[in-house]
Amino acid sequence: MKDDLALCDPDDEAYQERILQGVSRTFALTIPVLPWPLSRVVSNAYLLCRIADTIEDDKHLPPARKREFSELFIDVVAGAQPAARFAEALAPLLSPEASANERDLIAHTPTVIRITHSFNPRQRAALERCVRIMAQGMTVYQEMDVSRGLKDQAAMDSYCYHVAGVVGELLTELFCDYSREIDLHREELQRLAVSFGQGLQMTNILKDIWDDRARGMCWLPEEVFRQYGARLENLSPGSGDKTCEAALAHLIGVARSHLANALRYTLLIPERERGIRRFCLWALGMAVLTLRKINANLDFESGREVKITRRSVRATVLVSNLFTRNDRILRLLFNSLARPLPSRPLMGRFAALSEGGPREQSWIV
Repeated sequence: MKDDLALCDPDDEAYQERILQGVSRTFALTIPVLPWPLSRVVSNAYLLCRIADTIEDDKHLPPARKREFSELFIDVVAGAQPAARFAEALAPLLSPEASANERDLIAHTPTVIRITHSFNPRQRAALERCVRIMAQGMTVYQEMDVSRGLKDQAAMDSYCYHVAGVVGELLTELFCDYSREIDLHREELQRLAVSFGQGLQMTNILKDIWDDRARGMCWLPEEVFRQYGARLENLSPGSGDKTCEAALAHLIGVARSHLANALRYTLLIPERERGIRRFCLWALGMAVLTLRKINANLDFESGREVKITRRSVRATVLVSNLFTRNDRILRLLFNSLARPLPSRPLMGRFAALSEGGPREQSWIV
């Protein structure tokens, strides 16, 4: 289905393009590789998620106010409340730590929403669903004490779903709306999308362990550490604790298996849809390279030590672009890059949300 671009003000479109570059260097790089008009709706989707994230990350807003603004924003996206009311109420309350671009984005929520409301019904339904699940889920986790970690792998899976898996489902719905050929694989793509999102999110969690700790948060599962005779509270930068390192290696293995599903997802995209494939391959390649750095430096003391270089990013883009349409080479590249990583089977089931409530699904491996 087509969206109604004719309803949009060119100034709104120019603002969306400009602010995307201000709030995310990564997505400002990757989204333009998508075909038009898919890139337009994905840009808008990112900004909606960023607004929800800005609410939850604000250090000065108490939990009750975060919940209030999250629920209001859900209604704004659905068209049930005016965007101006939301922006005018939230903007003055943002903490001094909020960046200038984040403040600007909140103030221009009506601009973003005008674009949101120009999309076709399938696109809008997907955007509304994602924002609702993400905002409500993040509110729950903000109200939890996660300073000592999450209970187990299932709890980590649930967290990853609410902040990343649901985004994978959204993108898949947008891809399917864009292409009838992709839509033929919708069911399998949607299952793999949750795993794709979790692989990327687990990579970020592992990379950002110490940054999160500094903020009083830990998204690692206590149960996994107990399996190796480790105590999560004893995890400290550069400690050299072999039991803790074994638990981290276990989680790297789980993330690697999710990224294997991410490759399966990408190869289901028709070869002629080079932009969508590249969008997926860039994220996948950078995640695998990050896991390699973490795995080679399990006693790292800062996220900077395991951040991939700009040269690695450029190499990922170049190689992905060269072999976008060659499934055999892409499989060989993934297997080669992932070979040094531990491998763990994906156990148990996950609860993805549907209109009828949670539905249990097995991980595809």
